[in-house]
Amino acid sequence: MFDYYNSILKFNSTQQSQPMAKNTNKTQLTEDAVSAFLDKKATDPVLRQDCQTIISIMEKVTGQLAKMWGTAIVGCDSYHYKYDSGREGDMCLIGFSPRSGKISLYVLCNFDGKEELLAKLGKHAVQGSCLHIKKLSDIDLSVLEEICVHAADYMRSVHRH
Repeated sequence: MFDYYNSILKFNSTQQSQPMAKNTNKTQLTEDAVSAFLDKKATDPVLRQDCQTIISIMEKVTGQLAKMWGTAIVGCDSYHYKYDSGREGDMCLIGFSPRSGKISLYVLCNFDGKEELLAKLGKHAVQGSCLHIKKLSDIDLSVLEEICVHAADYMRSVHRH
């Protein structure tokens, strides 16, 4: 019995002394179909049409087809980031996710004129780099497209490959 516990202690101590694997990012580009995701998450016809419109805007702005990032983000184009800590990865240039009762758009970075555009956008909320809207009929689509253009341009300028 003593040998059994001794071997477990030895196994645990060798496991703990091994270098930890580099963290993998939860949100990565996948091969999952955007349409299949929307079939599950955007069952309301208005929400589904809003998502299709957002995809059209983002594809037009980036010149890239929408793809799935992780299990819940639809995004266009990509950029590579590297933090001072050494952690690095890839993420969509601009993207969105239909959430419970809102659509979260990942388009708010530090581009010039952001506040002026948000003031003209219509009904929305901001939380960090996320722009939250309930439905597209609450906002000015031309302003949303302009925000997407500025966000994509800014991210490309900051994260050049």
